[in-house]
Amino acid sequence: MNNEEIIIKKIVEEVVKRLQCTNEAYVPIGISNRHVHLTTEDLEVLFGKGYQLTKMKDLKQPGQYAAQETVTVIGPKGEFKGVRILGPVRKETQLELSLSDGFKLGVNVPVRESGKTEGTPKIVLKGPMGTVEKDQAVIAALRHIHMPAVFAENYGFKDKEMVTVEVGDVRRVSFHNVLVRVSKDFDLEMHLDIDEANAAAICNGDLGKILKD
Repeated sequence: MNNEEIIIKKIVEEVVKRLQCTNEAYVPIGISNRHVHLTTEDLEVLFGKGYQLTKMKDLKQPGQYAAQETVTVIGPKGEFKGVRILGPVRKETQLELSLSDGFKLGVNVPVRESGKTEGTPKIVLKGPMGTVEKDQAVIAALRHIHMPAVFAENYGFKDKEMVTVEVGDVRRVSFHNVLVRVSKDFDLEMHLDIDEANAAAICNGDLGKILKD
């Protein structure tokens, strides 16, 4: 993170901490642009045998980072160059797009929980050393909250529970069907994609109010 990002992160954390002194639960929002998670095998096809990702910056969730490396994503009707790889490598390759991205590529992107890629569209990933065609790896991530176990216990939330989150100001929106994911290793954050964020005119670090469905 650069100095400006660090300062913003500290301000958001302090605001959230003060709000949690009330009976209402608030969550900072992180906006996800299109990105891809790769297996070791696919990484090596795209970049060469034994290749290791180069960390560009840490993400909010512990151990997660944006890599310097990017790929080209090719669909039936279009392509995106410079799609960021997020590390570390995973057991399954997964490309996360917005629904608008799917229109440009010519694929019908299903809204799914991360890891549930069965029956999703084919896509081609191109790197400097090769290409990979994936039969099922494309999703629009189901909006979700990474929630620390202590926070969940304090406010009565459970893992895999669906909640509603109110966000925005002038274009205020209530997001329903927000998946709660609980772990002692998580940092509190709600993830939305670009389409969802634009609908409510919100930015990274804005706060949402969590409500029980």
